[in-house]
Amino acid sequence: MLTPALIDQLAQELDASEKSRTQVEHFSKRFPTMTLQDGYAISRAWMKLKLAEGAVVKGHKIGLTSRAMQQASQINEPDYGTLLEEMFFEPGDIPTDRFIAPRVEVELAFILKDRLDPEGVSVERVLAATDYIQPAIEIIDSRIEQFDRHTKAMRKVYDTISDNAACAGIILGGRKVRPSEVDLPWCGAVLRQNDVVEETGLAAGVQGHPAVGIAWLAQKLAPWGEALLPGHVVLAGSFTRPVTAKRGDVFDADYGVLGRFKFTFV
Repeated sequence: MLTPALIDQLAQELDASEKSRTQVEHFSKRFPTMTLQDGYAISRAWMKLKLAEGAVVKGHKIGLTSRAMQQASQINEPDYGTLLEEMFFEPGDIPTDRFIAPRVEVELAFILKDRLDPEGVSVERVLAATDYIQPAIEIIDSRIEQFDRHTKAMRKVYDTISDNAACAGIILGGRKVRPSEVDLPWCGAVLRQNDVVEETGLAAGVQGHPAVGIAWLAQKLAPWGEALLPGHVVLAGSFTRPVTAKRGDVFDADYGVLGRFKFTFV
C-alpha cells in the first residue's frame, strides 16, 4: 500500500489538476503496486482538502454498475465517490470551463429522508429510507488522463477511483416521485445530443434494480466512518454509456413519465 505521505501528495495533484484543468498521468503507471484501497484513500484525502476549503458533502455516487463496465475495468463490483454541493447544477446552461473532458451519463437520484446504516440494509430498506427519486444527469470528468499520453493505454480502475470515481457534476431535473409510484427497474430514458438520439436505456441495467447499489454502498462507506444520511443525494449508477460533451452541445434528457429537461454546455 502507498504511504500516507504519498497519498496526500497524489490528492494534492488531483486538486491542482481540477483547478488548472490540466490532466495528470496515470497513478497506476507511476505506482504499479497500488491497490483499490489506495485509490479510495487518495480520493478521501482529496475530498478532505476540498472540505478544508469550504466544500460541503451532499451525497455519494455509484459507478461501474453494469457488468460490461466491470469486466472492462477488471473489477467485480461497482466503485463510488463523493458528491459536493459545488457539483450541482440546474437544467439550462452548464459552464464548460468547469470541466476538462466532460461526458454525461443518464441516472436516477435517490434523495434520502432517513439514515441508512449497513446492518441489515436491503433494497426494501433503501426504498423505505428514500424521500423521493428524481431523474439525474451525472457529468463525469478526468483529472487523470483517460488514455496515457505516451502509450495510449487506458487508465486502470485504481486511477478512476482515486479521481473521486470521475465525478464532476450533477444535474437534477424532471419529476420527484415516491419509490412506490413507479416500477423502478422499468424507468427509462432517451438522451438526445443536438437532436440526435445518442443513448437509450432502462434502470434495470443498474444491477437489475437501482436500489441494489445503494444498499451495497451503505456497507462500503462504514469502514471509512461515512454514512448515507438524511438529505443526501445518491446517484444509483448510469444505465447508458457516457456521451462526450463539448461547448455548444445541447442535450435533451427524456425520462418519459418522470419528465424531460434540457441543458447546454456554454
